[in-house]
Amino acid sequence: MQEARLRRDSLLLALNSYNSAAARMEQTVLLPSLLRDVPGGDEEPGGDLYGDYLMLKAVKSVVESGPVPPEDCKASEDETPEALPEPDADPESILRFHLSGLLSVMGQLTQRSQRLTQKYLDIIGIPL
Repeated sequence: MQEARLRRDSLLLALNSYNSAAARMEQTVLLPSLLRDVPGGDEEPGGDLYGDYLMLKAVKSVVESGPVPPEDCKASEDETPEALPEPDADPESILRFHLSGLLSVMGQLTQRSQRLTQKYLDIIGIPL
């Protein structure tokens, strides 16, 4: 299989894993409204699974179709990047920095999609 040839820390593998988990989530969750007011768990404090579901679907859309144009993004003013490489750093260092962050985020999103799918199945009474 193609995934067997990809390294564990491959961006393609991370994107494929997330896309598969999010697609399974979308196919499984037929009544997203059942997720309203269901706490997200210890990993996602202060929100419900319905909000997570909407966020994960939006991220899947961005992964599949590309990012929103910068003028449409609303970045938080108190959001500051951590330890960004210098603008005049070599392109390989900049790529490694961003790739590391992207791999971390894709892993977290994949896990959240899988947990949400499992919790939905628990709510409707279908064991996995």
